[in-house]
Amino acid sequence: MPLEIRNPFSLICHWKRLRTHKNLLIIGPTGVGKTFFARALGHQACLLGFSGLFLRTPRLFPEIALARETGKASRLLAAWAKMDLLLLDDLCLLPLTQDQRHDLLEILEDRWETRSTLVTSQYPVDLWHERIGEPTLADAILDRLVHNAYTITLKGDSMRKRLKT
Repeated sequence: MPLEIRNPFSLICHWKRLRTHKNLLIIGPTGVGKTFFARALGHQACLLGFSGLFLRTPRLFPEIALARETGKASRLLAAWAKMDLLLLDDLCLLPLTQDQRHDLLEILEDRWETRSTLVTSQYPVDLWHERIGEPTLADAILDRLVHNAYTITLKGDSMRKRLKT
């Protein structure tokens, strides 16, 4: 069961979580600030000397597919595996294909207990299994991502609605 963090700002003050290779899941509705918060944490990690990479999940899989076509997929995945913090934005926004499930599992397997992964999603974690699809691969993916993760659930109205007025 994921740990809940009551005060998200305490995470910034105790960024040693990267040293212990814990994952972080930021969950919440559209526009609540998940991506902003994830980028702020990633920026803080970089200021503390960690390497980081921000990837939007809907663009991640086409990038891997293109790298596979050009024979550079293993090099790309190896580079991502070396990042101290990998930020995956909008996980499970769309249901995953078979290739995408395999690619996600490879990414998370390379990072398991050696690096931290930060994920944002509009969907609560209990719906990820269904969104990932194929129960065996979904189990493997979630086992590597969720069981050593802290979860922050953001609530509220869309910031975009507030900024519009």
